[in-house]
Amino acid sequence: MERPRRADVYTDTVLNGEVPLGAVPVDGGVRFSLYSSHAERVFLILFDGPSSGPSATIELKRVDGTSLWRTFVRNTGPGLLYGYRVAGPHDPARGLRFNPHKLLMDPYARALTGKFRDRDGLLYGYDRRAHPDDLSMDERDNAALVPKCIVMDGLFDWDGDVRPAVPPGEMIIYEAHLRGFTAHPSSGVAHPGTYPGFAEKIPHLLELGVTSVELLPVQESYTRGDLVRKGLSDYWGYNTVGFFAPESSYAAGSSPGCQVNEFKTMVRELHRAGLEVILDVVYNHTGEGDELGPTICFRGIDNPSYYALEGPDHQPGRFYRDDTGCKNTLDIEKPAVLRLVLDSLRYWVREMHVDGFRFDLATVLGYEKQRFTPGARLFTVLREDPVLSEVKFIAEPWDIKTRETGRFPSGWMEWNDGYRDTVRGFLRGKGGIGVFATRFAGSQDIFGGGERSACASVNFITAHDGFTLHDLYSFEKKRNEANGEQGLDGTDNNISFNCGAEGITDEPNVLRLRERMIRNGLCVLLLSRGVPMLLSGDEVMRTQLGNNNGYCQDNGTSWFPWETATRAGDMLAFCRGLIKLRKRFSVLRECDFFSGGKEHETGLPDLSWYGPDLEKPRWDDPNARLICCELALKGKSGGPEENGSLFMIFNTCDREASVLLPVRAGFEWRRLCDTGAEDNKRLVPPPGFPLEERGKYRSIPRTVIVLMNIRIEGPSALNPRE
Repeated sequence: MERPRRADVYTDTVLNGEVPLGAVPVDGGVRFSLYSSHAERVFLILFDGPSSGPSATIELKRVDGTSLWRTFVRNTGPGLLYGYRVAGPHDPARGLRFNPHKLLMDPYARALTGKFRDRDGLLYGYDRRAHPDDLSMDERDNAALVPKCIVMDGLFDWDGDVRPAVPPGEMIIYEAHLRGFTAHPSSGVAHPGTYPGFAEKIPHLLELGVTSVELLPVQESYTRGDLVRKGLSDYWGYNTVGFFAPESSYAAGSSPGCQVNEFKTMVRELHRAGLEVILDVVYNHTGEGDELGPTICFRGIDNPSYYALEGPDHQPGRFYRDDTGCKNTLDIEKPAVLRLVLDSLRYWVREMHVDGFRFDLATVLGYEKQRFTPGARLFTVLREDPVLSEVKFIAEPWDIKTRETGRFPSGWMEWNDGYRDTVRGFLRGKGGIGVFATRFAGSQDIFGGGERSACASVNFITAHDGFTLHDLYSFEKKRNEANGEQGLDGTDNNISFNCGAEGITDEPNVLRLRERMIRNGLCVLLLSRGVPMLLSGDEVMRTQLGNNNGYCQDNGTSWFPWETATRAGDMLAFCRGLIKLRKRFSVLRECDFFSGGKEHETGLPDLSWYGPDLEKPRWDDPNARLICCELALKGKSGGPEENGSLFMIFNTCDREASVLLPVRAGFEWRRLCDTGAEDNKRLVPPPGFPLEERGKYRSIPRTVIVLMNIRIEGPSALNPRE
């Protein structure tokens, strides 16, 4: 297969005819381009090795009438190490923080030689030793400390890679931390906690049945010094500094830049297995923090052109607007930021072959004049862009100031926190049946109208941020002391239920109830209309021992516990069975909202809701704790599912309930799932087991039951064992 020429590699970053930014290998050398509208001089610093001193200093020239600085270095190419020094006004009160003594990362760097680690305050632009504020200038050189940018050529043998392009209705998202998925010693992979290590666990993902892997941030991030001093880390990776660079610490190899091809190889192997790759990306802020943070990249290159700054008379000032809770905000209304975001997204799609993005605090990206608008410039460009319009976009539809669930443009999916909270409350017996029914049926009240569908709702009960599913039913109070913040971090609104004992216990009745509650949660999640998202490890009852904010725990607290997979074999099999059930019946994967219309000649509506006596549910009764629904099946002509249905019982009462079932001539009910039945820890595949009573089902407390109504086709249909 013909390999691409160097000159072809980075053409995807051209925006409206503009020259690509960053370091671009071309015939005869490397072209360097940097954006800075306030700089007075820009210097390219070259290095022979990650730890060696500068080998050359080259001054860039400003292109007349622009904010673009350029130079061309001949007789060099991929593998060259470099950084920048940028000189300009030092006037922090006006937001100008130039410091030519600090080596800076290229915002468009494709790879770094390692992690940013502070020593003696050398990463900071001000002198932290003598001055407690940020107004001074630290004149110490830090080039020996700073990781170097690496010129990359982008060449890679994709071997005919094809995107899986999973339709939204078919998606089952698996949210995972790339390192944490295989970092545990029990993972058994050759390179734990790395890109190759993750690829080694593809068989687990295939056996589970998920379709799309959503990876917590894998772009190069910065760990705050206070965390390092506590022996902690920026484990989740939400303090991004390199929006084009794969996280260097996830590489298995040691050669500079190897993380790029390792990431590509992982994506290629996931695609070969039919699995999509969705990246959790953070374009709302950077790891540089507020005015007291380090000077790594954007702050030293052109602080006012990248950040939302606050000063008198609406002019850029000393302080940073914080819409993110992370001490700064990238200002998407500024041309340099809009271009950075678009260039970065195109790079990860075209060069790295990812299939979509989950945008952290996505509302910040829709700000215009500090107010969210669905018609924001970025959203319009994404919809019209020939590259980006073909991939998936998932919004975290809130920030610290606003929640905008349901307001993103057509084509976007959104994390549905209303689904999470409603299902948590209902399953613990504290929520009403009406809101639960609405969430289960696709949240039409949020996403209905216009061109959106039920598949705009990404349904989840647990995510990286909060309790695991095991801990949701083991703890009513968080236990975050290990994070070093006196237990003050993390939400107190967990809507959890400890099943009668707080924390770890060996009480058999409590353990049985906890497993039942976990199965209940999995059932509701994987049978609801919309796109389900499963948290990695929930399938094997992973625990964080009550820590609901493991952002800094790069250890067994957060890692996938492969040693428990065998002990949790029944739960793993149950989860696999539920996913097979979802894939078995098309009615569970459709994106249209239920209409109440008739589905087939029997006259069954597409969705019907009942109380326990087949009467109309008591929608307005806040004490109602049991509800049933019936979904009309669309079986193959002449098969046992033709004109049949699924009947689901959601019993969150603390007492047994007897539920009446519709009786139809020529049909019988079969049990597929009862989370309270000891013999049903693993789902019974269709056609399931016959019921003991023809028109009634007895439910023990706190259970979810799934029944199937099928045609009777002779003696073999009466008992699957005959």
